[in-house]
Amino acid sequence: MKKKIQIINGVNLNLLGERETEIYGNIGFESFFEKLKSMFVDLEIVYFQSNIEGEIVECLQDVNKKFDGVVLNAGGYSHTSVAIRDAVAAIDTPVVEVHISNLLKREPFRHISLISPVCKGFISGFGFDSYTLSINYFILSSQL
Repeated sequence: MKKKIQIINGVNLNLLGERETEIYGNIGFESFFEKLKSMFVDLEIVYFQSNIEGEIVECLQDVNKKFDGVVLNAGGYSHTSVAIRDAVAAIDTPVVEVHISNLLKREPFRHISLISPVCKGFISGFGFDSYTLSINYFILSSQL
């Protein structure tokens, strides 16, 4: 049975490839996701994106104990959402927070993540490779 990883992307990440390409690049996440699945054929990787905070919370609650790891890019909700933080804290499945851009090189309000303290780890600034690095963490750390 394949180990399962849930990728959850939050607010505005459906616009990747179109939005602020100087920061996020010109490739949509769906194209990258296909590449990611081909890189990790021994894993079952599932993707969910929502601009709605409550749907992200529900997805986190639904993955609990059904998945081996969660890669979470909550986007702007990382800096504002107590609800998503509480959902991460409430589940047993380990969560790695990722961001495409280096948040510490951006506006000061982006320097603080409410979610980071309840995650297993934090990866930021490596573009789409932030997702790849987080999945490799799960593989190499024997979390899977």
